[in-house]
Amino acid sequence: MDVMGITYSQIQQGAYALLLKQRDGDLRVPIVVGVPEAQSIAMRLEHVIPPRPMSHDLMVSMFHAFGISLDEVLIYKFSEGVFMSRIKLSTDGKDLELESRTSDAIALALRTGAHIYTTQEVLNKTGFLIKDGDQGEKVAVKPKRSLQDLTVEELQQKLTRAVKLEKYELAASIQKTINDKLGKPSHDSELPN
Repeated sequence: MDVMGITYSQIQQGAYALLLKQRDGDLRVPIVVGVPEAQSIAMRLEHVIPPRPMSHDLMVSMFHAFGISLDEVLIYKFSEGVFMSRIKLSTDGKDLELESRTSDAIALALRTGAHIYTTQEVLNKTGFLIKDGDQGEKVAVKPKRSLQDLTVEELQQKLTRAVKLEKYELAASIQKTINDKLGKPSHDSELPN
């Protein structure tokens, strides 16, 4: 699975929807995540670097410090509206699987380049087909207000202020607008296989 992006949830007030896409297929899987997790994921997707490490950044730093590798994320079950996930770690020839919230597992995978997998059962329960013509669309973080009329310099000032205030969702939106104005891609074109 690849991460397409994150947007406001149409299902749950005050939450966000993380959208995964099947790498070799047309199915999409929406996962409702909370605000902190959405901010962490959006920051990584938009390449925003916070002034202090977020929890997921700290965990990845600890992985590196102790020689631990995050090999993969497996979203193995969907029950009563909740996705169940495991992260697979390895160190010194030892393999370990730990239960994880799906949003945390994906935030870690984005930071380490680990593969994200799911089961056919999860795809059958939660996946939906995309409409014709939507094949290449990306889902982006929607800004709370229009930023298009601001200059790049004004956007840079707003970005600095948003990061300082730890408003990472807004920072990701501002960074996307800056990238659009400068003609730079907002997302990696493809995650590592």
